[in-house]
Amino acid sequence: MRTLLPWAVAAVALALVPLWVQSPYALHIFILLFLAIALGESWNVIGGFAGQYSVGHAAWYGLGAYGAFILLQRKAIAPWFGVWVAVAAAVIIAVVVGWITFRLRGPYFVLASIAVAEIIRLAALNWKELTNGAEGILAADVPPLRLGGTVITDWNSKTPYYYLGLAMALFCIAVNFLVKRSKLGYYLQAIREDQDAAHSLGIPLTLSKNTALAISAACTALAGSFAAFYIGFIEPQGVFGIEVSIQMVLTCIIGGIGTVAGPVIGAVVVVLLSEALRASLSSAHLLVYGVLVIIVILTMPDGFVGFIAQRLRRKAGA
Repeated sequence: MRTLLPWAVAAVALALVPLWVQSPYALHIFILLFLAIALGESWNVIGGFAGQYSVGHAAWYGLGAYGAFILLQRKAIAPWFGVWVAVAAAVIIAVVVGWITFRLRGPYFVLASIAVAEIIRLAALNWKELTNGAEGILAADVPPLRLGGTVITDWNSKTPYYYLGLAMALFCIAVNFLVKRSKLGYYLQAIREDQDAAHSLGIPLTLSKNTALAISAACTALAGSFAAFYIGFIEPQGVFGIEVSIQMVLTCIIGGIGTVAGPVIGAVVVVLLSEALRASLSSAHLLVYGVLVIIVILTMPDGFVGFIAQRLRRKAGA
């Protein structure tokens, strides 16, 4: 219970922010932060707990974005339903891909994950009848959310996106908490430490990893759908590009892989750094990220969370 108290306090404090902060830019930064947290926590399930370093998670992000967009434009299915259809489609494809790629380990799995995302990106680029190719798709007007005929929100301001983003981030954090403390979580941590030893103990490797991938893909696709409607435009490179996957991985590495708090801290660093670089070094942001990761690995191999925990242990022992 004491572990959850800081999270509850933070959630309540963030829920009150729009009451005092009216600046659209400030709310925009918070929305980007919530999106980065959701993506980091999503990747953490498969990369942090299971030790399967996917660098192709943009595949599920893009499927969530395109699925919800296409259903709204082609079938007039409101996002409140279309998003879940897109998430389900991403999960099904992820499970099929997982049964194939989880036969590989180490760098071979990493390369396979990149290849999957690139194949889907090329399919979206060339299937112009469905995706409009490189020109991308502009969002149709998102229908207002109604309750009993009363319009609750019409999405003309950033405040609805703020609360939706906050709910999404909290949901992904809760998923990480539940997975880490579940039987599946213990299986995944055993697989991360030593797959052969885990297998000898009777842990179903492929089933456990595929379950983790399904959970991770579902959360990633949900974040992709949210980002698509918030930005209002999608195109293949923007949602399936390797930069999307790299940012998810960086968020966890910087904050602390395999921890629930790590992606939150990493997201704060990545989002604030991205905004700081946007004006001066926007074209070299990946280079700056790379330098930052090297510094973190050399000075804080367990990320900010590990570094803070180590300092607290030293103070307690002093």
